[in-house]
Amino acid sequence: MTIQFGNPDRPNSYIGKTVPRPNAAKLVQGRGQYVDDITLPRMVHVAFVRSPFAHAQITGIDAAEALATKGVLRVFTGADLAEVCTPWVAVLAHLKGLKSPPEHPIAIDRAVWVGEPVAAVVATSRAAAEEGAALVEVDYDPLPAVTDTMTALDADTPVIHPDLGDNLAFRRLHEEGDVDAAKAAAHKVVTARFRTARHTGVTLEPRSILVDWNPAEGQMTAYHATQAPHMMQSVLAKHLDIPESRVRVICGDVGGSYGIKVHVYPDEVATAAIAKVMGRPVKFIADRLESFTTDIHARDHEIEASIAVDADGKILAIDVNDWTGIGPYSVYPRTSAIEGNQVVNLCGGPYDFANYRARTSVVFQNKTPTCQYRAVGHPIAVAITEGLVDMAAAELGMDPVEIRRRNMYADDAYPVTSPAKMKFEGLSHHASMDKLMAMMDYDALRADQAEARKAGKLRGLGIASFIELTNPSPFMYGIGGARISAQDGCTVRMDPDGSVVALSGVTEQGQGTEAMLSQVVAEGVGVPPSQVRVITGDTQVTPYGGGTWASRGAGIGGEAALQAAKALRDSILQVAAAMLQAAPDTLDIRDGQVVDAATGAERMPLAELGRIVYFRGDTLPKDLPRELVQTRHFITMDYPFAFTNGVQASYLEVDPETGVVTLLKHWCVEDCGRVINPQLVDEQIRGGIVQGLGGALYEEIHYDADGQLLNGSMADYLVPMAAEMPDMQIAHVETPTGESELGAKGAGEAGTAGAPAAVMNAINDALRPLGAQVTEMPFTPERILRAMGKIEG
Repeated sequence: MTIQFGNPDRPNSYIGKTVPRPNAAKLVQGRGQYVDDITLPRMVHVAFVRSPFAHAQITGIDAAEALATKGVLRVFTGADLAEVCTPWVAVLAHLKGLKSPPEHPIAIDRAVWVGEPVAAVVATSRAAAEEGAALVEVDYDPLPAVTDTMTALDADTPVIHPDLGDNLAFRRLHEEGDVDAAKAAAHKVVTARFRTARHTGVTLEPRSILVDWNPAEGQMTAYHATQAPHMMQSVLAKHLDIPESRVRVICGDVGGSYGIKVHVYPDEVATAAIAKVMGRPVKFIADRLESFTTDIHARDHEIEASIAVDADGKILAIDVNDWTGIGPYSVYPRTSAIEGNQVVNLCGGPYDFANYRARTSVVFQNKTPTCQYRAVGHPIAVAITEGLVDMAAAELGMDPVEIRRRNMYADDAYPVTSPAKMKFEGLSHHASMDKLMAMMDYDALRADQAEARKAGKLRGLGIASFIELTNPSPFMYGIGGARISAQDGCTVRMDPDGSVVALSGVTEQGQGTEAMLSQVVAEGVGVPPSQVRVITGDTQVTPYGGGTWASRGAGIGGEAALQAAKALRDSILQVAAAMLQAAPDTLDIRDGQVVDAATGAERMPLAELGRIVYFRGDTLPKDLPRELVQTRHFITMDYPFAFTNGVQASYLEVDPETGVVTLLKHWCVEDCGRVINPQLVDEQIRGGIVQGLGGALYEEIHYDADGQLLNGSMADYLVPMAAEMPDMQIAHVETPTGESELGAKGAGEAGTAGAPAAVMNAINDALRPLGAQVTEMPFTPERILRAMGKIEG
């Protein structure tokens, strides 16, 4: 059966329509189950003693007073856990030269960031564990801290890990064409410095893990708020010396992840190691301060970049020099070099030009480790590219939309390979821009802006085109040696009553995976989505898969589900044909009924077929296959990544007296291939935009020169709130990938990728008559007023 996606009136046409989330009622009624809701017999709690210094030698640990505290059972040091847990080194073979030192669950003799665990206290209650942790005496010998990215490689800067020789973790230079010659021949060369601030995920549910070790069965069970259960299964098995088949990771409801829950954290591995030592269930729930100091950070970049254009606005060259600080370790197992690597891969993405040079320098610091976070590297690359394009347009006196139209790849040019050597299967930059212009009424907004300026109001309009990397193949991690699966699987089963169960390796993080899978399976089998039960996040029952990251759930997990569902449909029809004495191809399944394919006349409900197969199999032919369960896996093969594209626009007003930015409206047109559930995709885009706006206007982790975190609470760290968000209008262009029948690419990060650049360009459009410009995120009132010359410094 080939699905006729172009026919909206086809039977079982659930793909492409908005269907309700099957888990909505549970979550709205407060019946979701998170790790902290789980209590096991003999369960104990662990709290961690964390380094107050960014860099210090640990010279002694005295746990006597802690051990005397009521309820405290045991105190573990780094040396204790080193006996049962091997360290890890986060490098990837294909990132040549990437280096990082071995990392242990608990620091052994030296702490290298504020918040690194240096001891663990286990007690019968969380309160007792925290009380005990406060009483552990740790003697430190403070060492010089490295906190500035741009001086990390200076000769007089201390080397954090002497065995590595210097503070350079990774460097990559990519060159295509002759950038210097292109710049020399250009009509205009525009150069700018950009900075993106460290920020973090701020999930509603903090990192959480509960690990139970059953020594009698040699079985470890980890209840874990994670995006990648099978990856964690492999990690715990490897470093705690347990067969993978004896490690079960269960991921139930998750209160947001945004990329921070796809990594290996020392305190979570320590919790598993402690459970194995003590033979008791051990729970760790991070508090908010721990979240700020130990969840991965991201976006700590400083960049100098230039663009060369001819007199007609044609881009001749883009030249990027990126520096990024990653803390003291590359984070396991994805590594912390990926974000800088993505900047090199993605800059200039929408545009057809010949000469490109990009370098990233990734350096160690004594700050919280950074790693992949939603839309890895995308907001940085888009801000650099789109900021430069707008600046070039201003230099030429050209409309910012027109300069983009002159440089974007033609929609019929694909497949093409970019100057960064990224392979694009099929994108729709011009169709997306056309749709955006019509949707936002660009000319009317420009007229409104002109009228506002006459009234002394600083209104600006910003455009940002972008590409997004989705559906990654093993070229992202597998070829580097990381045991991170790029494939995914789905098992689809029909139960005796005719209902269907789908088990998927993709996880539900609150983004709507269950809804997407239910409608894909429903259409593939021929039952209503309400008749499909989706189970995810349990390594013991779901097929092996990569989980949820890099906008891969629908494109890879969805295709596996579709093929498994279609295989089950074929199996059902084979049985039905034998029972009805008909040819299988004359039958169909619609709305849970076996029907005549030509007339739609009902022949048999699935419940009756299930009754016969499961309970009266003796009445069927002996040699009739009767496997009402099918499993299929899917992996992309033709392209390393399925790139999507889109364009965003922001209209805003800058208060000339206070520098406060008021967001008036935001638009996004994106192309994620086949849209499976329009409402879910729209909300994914809106959520991503909100996250991007947070990075553009509010979110920034502050450190002092000694590496002390200065804003580790929700009172000091600004996140975007509903009242500050503008109305957002979302639309789509669909260019399905030919790699799969479903044709879906990813949509989860498109909003985040383009929003900061659109806002930056809108602010600068508002400020341009004043000769002011901002390129350092977040664009706080202080930075805007400073750019306007209203405050000094």
